[in-house]
Amino acid sequence: MRVFLAGASGVIGVRLVPLLVRAGHDVAGMTRTPAKADTLRGLGADPVVCDVYDADGLLHEVVSFAPELVLHELTDLPDDEASIAGSSANARIRREGTRNLLAAAQSAGAARFVAQSIAWDPHGEGAVAKADLERMTLEAGGVVLRYGRFYGPGTYHDGPPAPPRIQIDEGARRTVELLDAPSGIYPVVED
Repeated sequence: MRVFLAGASGVIGVRLVPLLVRAGHDVAGMTRTPAKADTLRGLGADPVVCDVYDADGLLHEVVSFAPELVLHELTDLPDDEASIAGSSANARIRREGTRNLLAAAQSAGAARFVAQSIAWDPHGEGAVAKADLERMTLEAGGVVLRYGRFYGPGTYHDGPPAPPRIQIDEGARRTVELLDAPSGIYPVVED
C-alpha cells in the first residue's frame, strides 16, 4: 500500500517508517524540517518536506504521492513536558493540521485516514482540540488511535508513567496492526 506518513520524523514516526517499509508499503515521510529528510531516506521513506499549515503545498505533496492511506502522527509539543499546559501549538495542529491533512487525503483519493489522538482527557483548549480531531476523522470514515502516554527512548518518560501509557516501540507496532481497522476509536495502551 502507498502510505503518506505525516509526522514521520517524530518520536513515533521514526519507529513507524521501518515497520511500514518492512511490511512492504511504499512510504512518503513528511517532516517540516529539511535537515531530517536524510534520516527519513535512511529509514526507507521518500522524504517530503512540507508544513501542514501550508494547505496548498500539502495538497500538492499528498496528491503527487497518491497514497492509499494517510497516517496522521503530527504533534507540536515542547521539549519540556512541563511546558505543555502553556502551549497552544498542539491544539492548533489537532484542529487546523487535521483539517488540512484530511482535505489533502480526500483530494488525493486516499481510501483510508488514520489519526493519532490521546487516551486521557486533557483540559481546556486541549480537550476541545482532541474532540475536533476525533470528530473530523470519524466523519471522514477514518480511524482514531488513542495512544497512552509514550515512554521509552526519545519520549518524556524513560520508564512507565502513570496510566494510560504505552511503550513507544509497542505503540508503533500496534499502529501498524490497526491500519486496516474499520472506522472507529481504538485505544493503544498497556493492558
